[in-house]
Amino acid sequence: MAKEKEKENVKKSDKYYLEAVPNAEFLIKSIAEQGYTLESAIADLADNSISANCNNIEILVSAEKEPFQVFIGDDGDGMTQEELYSNCRFPSSSPDDARAPLDLGRFGLGMKTASFSQTRKFTILSRQSGAETYKALTWDVDFITETGNWNLIINTEQEIDELLSSYQELSASLNNPLSKFTPNTIIIWFGLYKFESTLNESNRSKALKREMAETVSDHLGIVFHRFIQRSKNKLKIRVNNSLVPPFNPFPEDHKGFRSIEYKQKKFGSDNVRLEGFVLPSIALDEVKTENNIWSTPHKSLIDMEGVYIYRADRLILYGGWNGLIKKFPRLQLARLRVDIGNGVDHLLHLNVAKSAVIIPHDLKEAFEGYIRELTTEATKEYHNRGLRKFPERKKTTELTLFNKIHTNKGPKVELNGDYPLVQSLRESLDTEQEAKFNILLRVLINSVNTIRDSESRPVNYEIVNKVDIDIIANFILTAKELGYENEFIKDHVSANFGLDYSDLPKQITLLME
Repeated sequence: MAKEKEKENVKKSDKYYLEAVPNAEFLIKSIAEQGYTLESAIADLADNSISANCNNIEILVSAEKEPFQVFIGDDGDGMTQEELYSNCRFPSSSPDDARAPLDLGRFGLGMKTASFSQTRKFTILSRQSGAETYKALTWDVDFITETGNWNLIINTEQEIDELLSSYQELSASLNNPLSKFTPNTIIIWFGLYKFESTLNESNRSKALKREMAETVSDHLGIVFHRFIQRSKNKLKIRVNNSLVPPFNPFPEDHKGFRSIEYKQKKFGSDNVRLEGFVLPSIALDEVKTENNIWSTPHKSLIDMEGVYIYRADRLILYGGWNGLIKKFPRLQLARLRVDIGNGVDHLLHLNVAKSAVIIPHDLKEAFEGYIRELTTEATKEYHNRGLRKFPERKKTTELTLFNKIHTNKGPKVELNGDYPLVQSLRESLDTEQEAKFNILLRVLINSVNTIRDSESRPVNYEIVNKVDIDIIANFILTAKELGYENEFIKDHVSANFGLDYSDLPKQITLLME
């Protein structure tokens, strides 16, 4: 019999071959390790809900006893029995298929890999919108191991009723229910092995609740902020007792939040748009307060510096520079917003978990050049904090060009940055012009304070930050270009910047040699 089969195979293909059907249990456990965290796994399931035109997503956790259960429900289009079966298969679609502009999927693996990254058993209940009854299928690694095959469990009506009852009871027991919410699709995870097998038993429930309330909510609020904030058909996401608030990492309405001129590049069938933003230096202090606009409640500015890649309005990558440069504290005010369509996934090598992107060679040079420009501006802003000012009671006075301030060097005069003409002039300048304007202001303010001061030696403002160094370096280079001698430049720096030659750092003195 074996020989007959062998001959038949040879006749069909003209080659000898052996079947190599993968071990279902091993393969499922392997493909689940795709870089998912709990928050990214839940976000991947939310992608499917949004692609199914939902208005509400409910994420509930039953953490009072083990195995823990997680319910993810949505009121999207739902699925027929045939669609449910198709979507439960590995994979359910090809990554090469053309997609609708707002389709957030890619590989047809998200629901399965995201779920198996957190649990070893999950059920999908669904009904087409408007239908009465649900159908349900279950993937269970233990059942796969027992049968040795890729077998889906078909849930009975009684099982479906019990699951729906558990979900409804849990939803009703929590605060802030979604108004008029009836789910059409519910995914249920039975057990969270990364919590139940690695954490101390006494800490598991508490750790899971904290993870949901902090990390998961933060992540969903920033990843889907455009959907939550949109003017029509706003998305609402409930995580246990709370509605997820949106967090927009680009608060463009703030007057101190400034952008670098954007660049756009044609890539594949889509455009890639790069736009850099610099947070104002006041963010360094304001981020320490609750409900600030610069960071999510449980992240720092350093956590949030770097590249933000939006794909079809969904934030797929944020925090860090994606290997292009390293993180530094002085760059924590820099954010690069990148908008792409879902037609260039294959060119950007987006991974299954939608958590990593490889910038292709054709775009890398454009990214690196733009990042250099952005980080230069962000570094200047980071160091732009000036003299330490003692707090004083604000007085209601007329708007003047100069203000008197009290510093650790005594009373001084400074230019009023809120003076309308100064504001208007700054807004009209490009980066190079603004640098020269800052040089002029430094000389002007120091000259005014020197005249006011009775000491023979000009007021010595210490160089306390890199912006001072940059301003002086730009002045020296400009003066040299105009043909001034080094000795004249040295004297001018001392007289007009309030600094002795001996006060200057080596990188400045070298410019005058």
